[in-house]
Amino acid sequence: MNLDGLNKIARAMVAPGKGILAADESHPTIKKRFDPIGVDNTEQNRRVYREMLFTAPGIEDWIGGVIMFDETLRQHTASGIPFPELLAGRGIVPGIKVDAGAKPLAGFPGETVTEGLDGLRKRLEEYRSLGAGFAKWRAVIAIGDEIPTAFCIEANAHALARYAALCQEADIVPIVEPEVLMDGDHDLARCEAVTDAVLLEVFSALARHRVVLEGIVLKPNMVVAGQDCPQQPTVEEVAEATVRCLRRHVPAAVPGIAFLSGGQSEEEATANLDAMNRRGPHPWELSFSYGRALQASALRAWGGDSARLEAGAQAFAHRARMNHLARSGDYQPALESGAS
Repeated sequence: MNLDGLNKIARAMVAPGKGILAADESHPTIKKRFDPIGVDNTEQNRRVYREMLFTAPGIEDWIGGVIMFDETLRQHTASGIPFPELLAGRGIVPGIKVDAGAKPLAGFPGETVTEGLDGLRKRLEEYRSLGAGFAKWRAVIAIGDEIPTAFCIEANAHALARYAALCQEADIVPIVEPEVLMDGDHDLARCEAVTDAVLLEVFSALARHRVVLEGIVLKPNMVVAGQDCPQQPTVEEVAEATVRCLRRHVPAAVPGIAFLSGGQSEEEATANLDAMNRRGPHPWELSFSYGRALQASALRAWGGDSARLEAGAQAFAHRARMNHLARSGDYQPALESGAS
């Protein structure tokens, strides 16, 4: 393990003003994104769309890393440049999703555990040879009546830690992603309590597996109320609860925390990140690793039309710049009028 190298990569991914684009949608997930805009879910359309994002103007100033799907890591631009090479040439670290998805946890109705550890050591070797500098593994924790159970949290934390140790063995930075879902009618306090329990178990498991914290990036949920909760918290309440939770459980050795958006709108995710950074300084970089919250407006602007590729790229660049501003607490909703 090259700890200095891992730390350097992790810091580059969440460098001041920068965040991570999650462009690792599986084929079924990208179909859900393409269907509303009438785009066929073909390999070529997926390639064109990702090239539009990866070549958008100015993003090297705002994006430090890109998470890709297996197919995407192996694809090229129209002119034949491999995507990892294209990104690295712009100073953006290429990354890869390595988990096999959340599957039902036997004996625990309504709960899941993420699979994909079998053969992971060998796959990481190949991904490293293809140019990946980091990887991602997502654990999914649902809130409901009598869930999550302690065993579900433990099982997912154990898998995250085993994955992270294998990544560091391969000199690949692991993004550790324990996501407490927004689905449900739970309130802010319930989300905070569950997130507390999840982070406590995750960092305990990382320690037991001898994962070096200086060589990881944490990708947690923000502490928010469930989508169906009748009383939604304010931006300031979300920021206060989230920062309080992180300060309880995330050691200062972790280089950065890159939030997932988890179903928030583009502007909500940006505003919440901004409010948290206004509460700094923090012992870690507070950054972003958004999928839909970086891509939704870009998808609409592109719409599958080759004549609108530039419009789609500009929309993505605008979203990346808004989150760049949120990194330093300088975002203002009035700046959204500059969207393409």
